[in-house]
Amino acid sequence: MWRWHFYAGLVCLPFLFTMAVTGALYLFRVEIESLVYRDLLFVTPTAAPSPHSPEVLVASALALEPGSAVRYAGPAAPDRSAEVGVQASDGRAVSVYVNTYSARVLGTLADDRKLMQVIKGIHSLAIAGTVANHWIEVVAGWAIVLVVTGVFLWWPRGRSGGVLSVRGRPAARLWWRDLHAVTGIVGASAVLFLAVTGMPWSAFWGKEFNTFATQWGLGMPTYMWDAVPQSTVPMARQQEVPWTLTDATVPQSGGATPAGPIGLDAAVRAFDALKLDPGISISMPVDEQGVYTAVQTPDDATRQRVVHLDQYSGIPLIDVGYRDFGAASKVTEWGISVHSGRQYGLANQLVMLAGCLAIVMLAASAVVMWWKRRPLGQLGAPQRRDGERVARTVVTIAVVLGLLYPLLGASMLAAILIDLCSPRRWRQELGL
Repeated sequence: MWRWHFYAGLVCLPFLFTMAVTGALYLFRVEIESLVYRDLLFVTPTAAPSPHSPEVLVASALALEPGSAVRYAGPAAPDRSAEVGVQASDGRAVSVYVNTYSARVLGTLADDRKLMQVIKGIHSLAIAGTVANHWIEVVAGWAIVLVVTGVFLWWPRGRSGGVLSVRGRPAARLWWRDLHAVTGIVGASAVLFLAVTGMPWSAFWGKEFNTFATQWGLGMPTYMWDAVPQSTVPMARQQEVPWTLTDATVPQSGGATPAGPIGLDAAVRAFDALKLDPGISISMPVDEQGVYTAVQTPDDATRQRVVHLDQYSGIPLIDVGYRDFGAASKVTEWGISVHSGRQYGLANQLVMLAGCLAIVMLAASAVVMWWKRRPLGQLGAPQRRDGERVARTVVTIAVVLGLLYPLLGASMLAAILIDLCSPRRWRQELGL
């Protein structure tokens, strides 16, 4: 168990540390962005003139940033600005913030330079490309191995010291060992929850699980797409949507009418009539067959909703939300919301923050503990004893987790092969 725990830490710690720090920041994304981008996000309400229409605000944004308007988010409150997403003439994706009372542009931000987008990209390693994004899934899987083996190693077995108390002083390895063990058992549930609920967003397992849930009637309600013509454009390409709908395609509007498209103002009124929240993000049609798409992703996962409007008639083509999702998707969406610190307000944020801080402390104490224990010039892995019977528990854990998370299983097999095939001389030199 100790040997598996050591290897899991070797694979995970640098990435878990990074994910914990960025995750802790992302938990408070609203508060942080409200401070960093205050001049762009907030306005001073005035009695007159009345707020300008969405089309006027979009025109103001395009006057400053030429291109095509692809997204509009009205003010979520009287003291908030409107946001216009623009595909600039040079190909950049830009957010333009406009004062709804004066129609004055407050400023712009490149979408890929927004602070929380950068932090989110680092958190998922998506910023480093597709291969790195897949690696995060392996790390999350090994994090589960760390928790399970860590609990096994912590189990008292008649001991009292180092179970719920820390012995010795910081200069001694025993103090760091006990700190690591006590922090681990206190934070085990939160760390395990973060690892498991982060899996749906992984590049391989998340996509396969979404497909499996949909095929078995436990995910996206595909029947809602049967009665409308479909495009080949994924919803997720337009804007961020609930996990359940990442593989869903955008429907198409019907034939053009003599009156032409209804326009953004009428589309916003239609969404208001459907009682969608203020400030929702609306994707605009990009061609003659496009639709207006409103995405409502509130803190409470049970109020998620996506509505597509025909751009000519204003009739809802698809109106889908949490109430329509299958059992697997409902549990997953709830887990993602809790993972992100949104579902239960400040209490949710603080509990998840505690999990992130536990990971940071575990990583730091593990490094110090290893440094104090390792033989000079060697890796210092726990010794493998030839002929020692492999614990059935280890095998069971490995098989179950490896089957549930295939990329983790593949990395486990790779670790076992390297461990078994390494010449004895190499193992001795490396301390393996």
